[in-house]
Amino acid sequence: MNKEVIPMNEITNFQSRADEFFPIEWYKEMLHKHPVYYHEKTDTWNVFTHAHVKQVLSNYEYFSSEGHRTTIYVGAENKQPKPSSLTNLTLVDPPAHRKSRSLLAAAFTPRSLKNWEPRIQQIAKELVEEIPENATVNIVEALASPLPSIVIADLFGVPIQDRDQFKRWVDILFQPFDKDRLNDITEQKQQAAKEYFQYLYPIVVQKRSNLSDDIISDLIQAEVDGEKFTDEEIVQMTMLLLGAGVETTSHAISNTFYSLLYDDTSIYEQLRINLDLVPNTVEEMLRYRFHMSRRDRTVKQDNDLLGVKLKKGDVVIAWMSACNMDEAVFEDPFTIDIHRSNNKKHLTFGNGPHFCLGAPLARLEMKIALEAFVKKFSRIEPVDGFELEENLTASATGQSLTNLPVKVFS
Repeated sequence: MNKEVIPMNEITNFQSRADEFFPIEWYKEMLHKHPVYYHEKTDTWNVFTHAHVKQVLSNYEYFSSEGHRTTIYVGAENKQPKPSSLTNLTLVDPPAHRKSRSLLAAAFTPRSLKNWEPRIQQIAKELVEEIPENATVNIVEALASPLPSIVIADLFGVPIQDRDQFKRWVDILFQPFDKDRLNDITEQKQQAAKEYFQYLYPIVVQKRSNLSDDIISDLIQAEVDGEKFTDEEIVQMTMLLLGAGVETTSHAISNTFYSLLYDDTSIYEQLRINLDLVPNTVEEMLRYRFHMSRRDRTVKQDNDLLGVKLKKGDVVIAWMSACNMDEAVFEDPFTIDIHRSNNKKHLTFGNGPHFCLGAPLARLEMKIALEAFVKKFSRIEPVDGFELEENLTASATGQSLTNLPVKVFS
């Protein structure tokens, strides 16, 4: 079933790319004046407080992932072969959700992360070493974009020279919903999905008889209640991981550097003095600078859990990035504070049964990238004349930086 895509821009009505990139004033207004907001044109309920967002994301008895409308327009419709119930991970509720979730979790164990860390550190170190000293660099192109692409190609166990192709597929599959270009975008996505399947399927087949230390081999071996992934299901599952592991992590790393340049210029020096501040800095960036994180749910049964009368079939959009600014949870939330003690309470990665399985990997990549960069460069400076509006592009995660010039000093 093809879902109807809800045009999010009709709800937010941002007037510029820069406004959408960091809609802090909109979040503030909605939290203070419209914490539960019905938008008539899209026929959606929207919630912004931490408590309400957590309720909507976690209480699947009342708020279901199964529905005929969605805010998410990624991947491609009508992929061949048809997706199985095991790969519709984000579209089903427990208990049906449990088996596919458990199978996928086999690729994201703490043991796996421990094994991957040195590999990711080596990739990050090599990328940082290639950045010339005492020069101006586009940090998106030099680090934020290639790191997640190289890491995911490496963790999948596919040839490293194909990483650029991975990024191209992700860019196409993560194009945002656009009514005016819908047919064109849909065709592009279907072509990219077809190319991806034709590329990866033979690799999966080959790995069945030649298992190694990578995610695809882990997915081949994963078993729950006597059930395993087929080769087709593994390809479809890796496409889900590809999007989550490349697009969003690249976005988060780019935004981190933007914050170091334009939110609080003292943070970089603090990190230089004390690298132990990096993990908490990553959490604060995820709380403050990851935009725009949101999820939709369909009301399963009539209820008033959000303080309004909701009917079965209503769509509720939970704005995670807004709830990360809730003053009931975070003190002085509209400022960035890398010493904030409770910033791990952010809901950027969701909550409940659909909490992002790739969250530990994203955190690890952000931490390693920041540490490698801070170790090499003594200070950074913004470049005069940088215009944010001209260096953004629409993506499924909101507006993403395409270019962020940084002056780096040894």
